[in-house]
Amino acid sequence: MMSGVGTLADEKYISLTTFKQDGTPVATPVWVVSDDGRRLLVWTGPQTWKVKRLRRDPRVIVSASDLRGRTRGESYEGVGRLLDIPQGSLVEPLLDRKYGVTRRLLGMFNGILRTVTRKQPEPAAYIEIVDAEVAKSRSLALDGGARRPSR
Repeated sequence: MMSGVGTLADEKYISLTTFKQDGTPVATPVWVVSDDGRRLLVWTGPQTWKVKRLRRDPRVIVSASDLRGRTRGESYEGVGRLLDIPQGSLVEPLLDRKYGVTRRLLGMFNGILRTVTRKQPEPAAYIEIVDAEVAKSRSLALDGGARRPSR
């Protein structure tokens, strides 16, 4: 039985809220998949602000939304972390299966855009989102994101 963030696995879009340095929440609609019904997996660009905010602060809030990010239903607190490329490679086939033609058209559009602008493709960033309680049990740090070097 799914609970918490896992209940959003079948949604077409979710609103992913990350937090600025001053604590201001910033919500972004994103595509979402899951491989186990408990955790959510998100694909995004590596230079997006949500990735930069997540590196600093792993707290997230997720809820079902539409394409424009208008939320509906219950919101869930979670913890996000960036997956490395080998771990993230499992996300691509899940996205292809769930979003099909739409994803392929987006890929073609982005390819044309890169050709016109002469930009090199960047590797994707993959985000794993789990319930805040699950993260606590895994002993993930909830108070500041990535490990900071000691001074």
